Amino acid sequence: MQTKLYSQITNALVNDGYIIIENALDEKLSLALKHFAENEKDFKHAGISGDGDLHLDNSKRRDKIHWLKEDCSVQSDFLKFANELKEYLNKELYLGLSYYESHFAIYDEGDFYETHLDCFKNFKNRIVTTVYFLNEEWDEDDGGELVVYDENNNFLAKIKPKANTLVVFMSEKFPHEVLATNKRRFSIAGWFRCDKKS
Repeated sequence: MQTKLYSQITNALVNDGYIIIENALDEKLSLALKHFAENEKDFKHAGISGDGDLHLDNSKRRDKIHWLKEDCSVQSDFLKFANELKEYLNKELYLGLSYYESHFAIYDEGDFYETHLDCFKNFKNRIVTTVYFLNEEWDEDDGGELVVYDENNNFLAKIKPKANTLVVFMSEKFPHEVLATNKRRFSIAGWFRCDKKS
């Protein structure tokens, strides 16, 4: 168990509500996850949800997703990290997190995701958000940054989607967006939830 990393995340969530960690996990895991995403064919266009109505809207979101699942390999290795973090957060912060869900996201050239909250209106099921980046090389001109705002929509951070960078924040407190990317961008988005898994 990566107790030092989990403690660092926990303390940041208490003090600031969010944290950005470069070189967060094993570099080999990051590379293996990128390789998996590059070779996985079953990606679907992501939808947006409002009051339980999931639908496609290319004017707001253009990424494609593939949900992670246990596979006794690289996906399981990442999910093991997430589940250990879940147990640590529950132990230290009494959040009552019941499970973690996550998906790979591909943003092709020109794709973006407009400013949004991960906790749906009138639903307090997503408690903590994670974003994990997989691109080894990323220059300023490549775009595709994750931009995070505070509860009053004031700018907090603009994060380059560089491989092995992990961003963690409270889902209902931080609006965020993905700027239009100028080359193919890979990441994993995930949520610790407090509802029952369906």
